[in-house]
Amino acid sequence: MTKPVGVGFLGSQFVSGIHARALVRNPHAKLIGVASPTPGNAEAFAETYGLPHHWTDHRPLLERDDIDMVAIGTPNDTHCPLVLDCAAAGKHVVLEKPMCLSLAEADSMIAACAEAGVLLMYAEEVIFAPKYVRMKSLLDAGALGTPTLIKQSEKHDGPHAPHFWDVDRAGGGVLADMGCHGIAFARWMMDRTPIVSVYAQLSRQVHRDKTRGEDNALLILEFEGGCLFLNETSWTKPGGMDDRAEVHGSEGVAYADLLHGNSIETYSRGGYDYAVEKAGGTEGWSFTIYEEEWNYGFWAEFDHFVDCVQNGTTPLVTGEDARAVQEVLFAACESARTGAKVALPFTSDAARPWDLWRGGAG
Repeated sequence: MTKPVGVGFLGSQFVSGIHARALVRNPHAKLIGVASPTPGNAEAFAETYGLPHHWTDHRPLLERDDIDMVAIGTPNDTHCPLVLDCAAAGKHVVLEKPMCLSLAEADSMIAACAEAGVLLMYAEEVIFAPKYVRMKSLLDAGALGTPTLIKQSEKHDGPHAPHFWDVDRAGGGVLADMGCHGIAFARWMMDRTPIVSVYAQLSRQVHRDKTRGEDNALLILEFEGGCLFLNETSWTKPGGMDDRAEVHGSEGVAYADLLHGNSIETYSRGGYDYAVEKAGGTEGWSFTIYEEEWNYGFWAEFDHFVDCVQNGTTPLVTGEDARAVQEVLFAACESARTGAKVALPFTSDAARPWDLWRGGAG
């Protein structure tokens, strides 16, 4: 019998809870311990999810031989040093979005994991969301013809943790928080076709009392071959989460709404069968939706990451993918500052994407 993958958690709040609920149902994963610097948080997390060990320092966790994979769900500014520590300890890494603050940090993280021979897996759940997986299968099967326009939007009324409001810790506002999902989604839908230009418009419209970062963002990417991607993200929409996507092609169009219903509305000239068969229970925020965490792809994502560690499967989203998203975030902030398209590849020595937009001004 194959040995289960031993899992440790760095972080004990919102997203780490999602990770734990995805992993606790996987028979090939064994939850070992959690570290969080805030007194009481790791202990409460361990009790909730049945972990035998908890610490306020991450170093004892990394010293354990029974931990193979570490899931990092901590604030953005801690990602780089924690990944470097995990690599030095020989632990495979699952890293929450966005990857880090700077492109230099991204490069050092990729290099450290490669040198240590450990996997750096980027926790981008949208490419595992069943509706979006089905949408991509329609495109891949030719049902929609040649892609001409892809759209993705994600909106709610603000982040769930205070550190997201702080551009020094988060690196930016809503673009860094949620636009990174859209960038990864578009690259995945387009099979990593090179992006040739980036255009963005950022604004702070509602939450001026909470953040110096943007709370609304519009992003346009142009792919090699001409397909365009339009991404809309917002922290100013009341009433809960909204997450949807469209794919327009020469032979059809597909619409997917993650939080309403359980079908993808699709038109295909070729008459492709596009029925979605799987649905679950009814849990949700302000919408009655089907198995929220399953619908968002978290279960499939962590099943995949466990399989990567246990069986040597190639990750669908890697450190290199995370770095590509980070490059677009920087180019988008440069575009928002100049009002012009920015060509890729793009390099910057800025410490955070937000610095390119505001130049350190408030």
